Amino acid sequence: MTWNIPNILTVLRLIAAPMVAVMFLYFHRPLADWFALILFCLAAITDWFDGYLARLWKQESKLGAMLDPIADKAMVVIALAVIIGYSDTSWTPYIVLPATFILFREVFVSGLREFLGDTAGTLKVTPLAKWKTTLQMVAIAVLFSKGVFEHYLVISAWGMDDELFNGIMAGEIEDTQGLLWKASARTWAGYTGTALLWLAAVLTLVTGWDYFRKALPYLKD
Repeated sequence: MTWNIPNILTVLRLIAAPMVAVMFLYFHRPLADWFALILFCLAAITDWFDGYLARLWKQESKLGAMLDPIADKAMVVIALAVIIGYSDTSWTPYIVLPATFILFREVFVSGLREFLGDTAGTLKVTPLAKWKTTLQMVAIAVLFSKGVFEHYLVISAWGMDDELFNGIMAGEIEDTQGLLWKASARTWAGYTGTALLWLAAVLTLVTGWDYFRKALPYLKD
């Protein structure tokens, strides 16, 4: 087992994955949203750095090759579960389906690699799969930011009666608490994050089919 900086970054990313969910158990919102967003973004950045440093310093290892995809999958799966569990119910139907495609593909490809055993090298990570992972990370980060704006919008509305709140949102009353830009940011973050998640889901299915096609010769009796 080789403990170098690239492998340490990978292990830290693996540890950070469940911590994204833990943020919502031990912190009140919006702190939980902020902490989860920052932790996820930092972990996503290490996904690029560990591979880059490993190649630059010629420190590629079997441990890193094994843990890197596991850490990526753990980050994506746990973050999607948190987003679905804590998102506004009006957005949930649009997020659940692409998340389902992503989770199904990850389980399916992991099962293929486990079944192939020593021949799993035929399912090496492709450039398109790396783009898929990057797109997933960006989409999830944007959706986390939606949760931040969403919760701040609710906090800002505390102490207001319906007439005052609706008047501000309609532009009829002066907005002294920044409700309009928070509502706009929440909406755009929701649309952008959901669109990126759907695009990531399409790439997920395409790369999943590519892996299945490559594994097919080994699945024949």
